[in-house]
Amino acid sequence: MFDYKSEGRAQEIIKDVDRLAADRGILEGHWQEIAERMIPAYSKTFQQKGNYNNQGQKNTEMIYDSTAVVALGRFSAIVDSLLTPRNSLWHKLTASDPKLAKSREVKLWFEEVTRLLFKYRYAPKANFASQNQQNFESLGAFGTGAVFVDGLPTGGLRYRAIHIGEIYFRENHQGIIDTAYRYFPLTAKQAYDQFKEKTPKQILEKLMTNPDHKFFFIHSVQPRENYDPERLDWRGMPYESCYVSVEFKEVIDEGGFNVFPYAISRYKQAAGEAYGRSPAMDVLPATKTLNEEKKTVLKQGHRAVDPVLLTHDDGIIDSFSMKPGAMNAGGMTADGRPLVGTLPVGNIMIGKDLMDDERAVINDAFLVTLFQVLTETPAMTATEVLERTREKGILLNPTLGRQQSEYLGPMIEIEVDTLSRQGLLPPMPRLLQEAKGNYDVVYDSPLSRAAKAEEAAGAIRTVETAIEIYNVTQDPSVLDPFDFDVMIPEIAEINGMPERWKKSPEAIAEIRGQRAQANEQQANVEAAPGAAAMMNAATKSQTARPA
Repeated sequence: MFDYKSEGRAQEIIKDVDRLAADRGILEGHWQEIAERMIPAYSKTFQQKGNYNNQGQKNTEMIYDSTAVVALGRFSAIVDSLLTPRNSLWHKLTASDPKLAKSREVKLWFEEVTRLLFKYRYAPKANFASQNQQNFESLGAFGTGAVFVDGLPTGGLRYRAIHIGEIYFRENHQGIIDTAYRYFPLTAKQAYDQFKEKTPKQILEKLMTNPDHKFFFIHSVQPRENYDPERLDWRGMPYESCYVSVEFKEVIDEGGFNVFPYAISRYKQAAGEAYGRSPAMDVLPATKTLNEEKKTVLKQGHRAVDPVLLTHDDGIIDSFSMKPGAMNAGGMTADGRPLVGTLPVGNIMIGKDLMDDERAVINDAFLVTLFQVLTETPAMTATEVLERTREKGILLNPTLGRQQSEYLGPMIEIEVDTLSRQGLLPPMPRLLQEAKGNYDVVYDSPLSRAAKAEEAAGAIRTVETAIEIYNVTQDPSVLDPFDFDVMIPEIAEINGMPERWKKSPEAIAEIRGQRAQANEQQANVEAAPGAAAMMNAATKSQTARPA
């Protein structure tokens, strides 16, 4: 926290942002190199004030091969599908207290809250899907993504992915981000729409003459000094929020948040660094090499298709024609020896092999090849699929698993707090109120299921071994230890099988009852001839006895 009494609050916030911007100058240079080669729309947008491209501006001068561009797009789609698939409930809430978690009233309340979270999260006005995808793209390119979550004036949620060039932040002593500054432009019209009567008079004057003129602002969010939880207004909230006009050095608006409103995540971190490092950073050398190789191959390909001519002297060149069907007199000696040849070119296939090597590295870093295995080898057994899924879970969990704790967990906390303040959540059960409403997030995404695939793969391997032993010994007791009524539903859940595709316990009980009845009838039918024979034998025996 800073002493605002000495220079004024707005001036101190502006100075602090300038210090943070200076500290990450080298990192922004790294981001610029990545943007030039992988995400050109972000090129030249990392510095403060005015470094924003005109709409539709081309920034593809450094790109000769699009492998990294395409791989980055696939990376964001893969991460989105693994962590936040739109067609499923990828998380649920449950009470932190195991005893409370068994209460039917508490379970029903959390089920309803989970349903409402997904309802408002994926509402059209919330804009979550597009902003979430944009966040994952930033994560893959620059190693850091940030999403601002707040409430709509009419109720509900809204999301905004923050450009990495606009956000500056600090970690606390535990490595958790608790201070953020967003440095961003607004036109005079946009500033008035947001701040209304609080808009500085200089901006209001410009609104009348040039409503599209841009001004710069800072949104500051940090832990509140002298936090007083007894207060009922925004001064009683743990995080303070204020908007500062950079040009006029004044605080425009103040407020507060119960939870930190920015969900900021890092792909991975280097020691001593607050910002993340990305797959794009890992393969930047490979991307540069690939572009240079592509330039060389293009030159050689051009020479091969439109070859350089070699002649004995320049006598024939004056009248030499390269048109199809042309006749060039004097281009050959009387004995049939050509006087014009072509300059030999290099082996283009070697160049293609070198490029393929770099492409494989790039696709590996962006997880593309990891997911090509299942599509390229469709004729796999169920066991092989489980094994591949298990391997993917092992490889992905260390990095993508971090997004659950650093991005999705805080985001869900913001959502619950926002909907609660808006009165859109049902009344909390008394038992849960007494436990202060503590809850845990249980993830049920494809990534979570991939992490559990070890159990399913182990079960399948064990059952297959037992069946092989049975085939040899014909001893059915080797299958007795397995509780298939427990195993099959859990394996189905791990594999992501929809609940609606499963039979209900009542339907299963009815099928088993019918099967038992049919077996009993079949047994009676098979036993009938024997019983009849016994009855006939008994009758004959009684008839044969002397009177």
